[in-house]
Amino acid sequence: MEKEIICVPPGISPEDTGFGYTLSVLNGKYKMIILYWLAQYKPVLRFNELQRCVRTISYKTLSSTLKELEKDGLVLREEYPQIPPKVEYSLTARGRSLIPVLNMMCEWGELHREFTDSADGL
Repeated sequence: MEKEIICVPPGISPEDTGFGYTLSVLNGKYKMIILYWLAQYKPVLRFNELQRCVRTISYKTLSSTLKELEKDGLVLREEYPQIPPKVEYSLTARGRSLIPVLNMMCEWGELHREFTDSADGL
């Protein structure tokens, strides 16, 4: 019999668990979308390319979100000293390790999206 993993044991605050830590790293409207684009689109993207991919994100929000992802060790920022300045973003090994989690979320959504669509029609 397979042992069931309990992400948040009784009496423990979710913030003090691996589950809570993962949520804190991915918390934010655009973090998972940025990670998705860096994983699926190209291995390296420049700031303006990312902004075009995400579409609805402002310059300020993209900038601060990328700084957070960099601080968490998920995104690598590489700056080239040239004119005009060139900055490229890519996933670190730690960031790439989250891609299976995002893929599982995508699969779950594809499997269960029909339920929401049919429930909306009631």
